[in-house]
Amino acid sequence: MATNYKIGDKDTRPWGKWETIDVTENYVVKKITVLPKGKLSLQKHNYRSEHWIITTGEGIVTLGQTTKKCITNDHIFIPVGQVHRIENQSTSPLVFIEVQTGEILDENDIIRLEDIYNRI
Repeated sequence: MATNYKIGDKDTRPWGKWETIDVTENYVVKKITVLPKGKLSLQKHNYRSEHWIITTGEGIVTLGQTTKKCITNDHIFIPVGQVHRIENQSTSPLVFIEVQTGEILDENDIIRLEDIYNRI
């Protein structure tokens, strides 16, 4: 497996921010904060799956053709290649922990299909 993440890596995005909190040879863990009314791109990954654990707030998760509400303590599994997104329709931040596993763990493994911030 290959990764280009390091503990402490972080970035600000139009929808909020992420920070890498753990990296091993088998997985990467990020803390992701989605601002009120923020919406990640509709995307998929070629090399990694993701596990999301909602720690604060609530959101709407899209997995393929389905959408569902998620709240604190919910867990979402996103297999490799699955189209997905999360959005925060509330007035409070949405925070979740993302655990990435897969053969390549790289921030460039994002295929954006739709994006309200015009990053396609």
